[in-house]
Amino acid sequence: MDVTIYHNPACGTSRNTLGLIRNAGIEPVVIEYLQNPPDRATLVGMIERAGLSVREAVREKGTPFAELGLDNPATTDEQLVDAMLAHPILINRPFVVTPLGARLCRPSEAVLEILPAAQRGAFSKEDGERVVDAEGKPVK
Repeated sequence: MDVTIYHNPACGTSRNTLGLIRNAGIEPVVIEYLQNPPDRATLVGMIERAGLSVREAVREKGTPFAELGLDNPATTDEQLVDAMLAHPILINRPFVVTPLGARLCRPSEAVLEILPAAQRGAFSKEDGERVVDAEGKPVK
């Protein structure tokens, strides 16, 4: 099963998402997007497939978002994509792409919507929050 995660290992949400994918018995293609950012077509396609606007896919916190003037409401989608390609830290994370769709997995359990396999057992986030019970069912 082809599953790709655009991953930042320094991000807890990204690590939790990767853990959920692996808990489903899937070893995904892991792309550390800060070192290997997607090209324009891949980035735009991923955003569209996830049903997001470009602005929803931009990360503001801990990035040069404001310093680059991207907080101006007149900033176009094209300008935002250009900035994301020039400064990959602006790409919100983690994006996961599977045959069932693409998601910006914030929160990490959003990945469950597009995984082709059920969870194989319990899973808790790094902070201890239970996400999946012992039977592999999502905890509501």
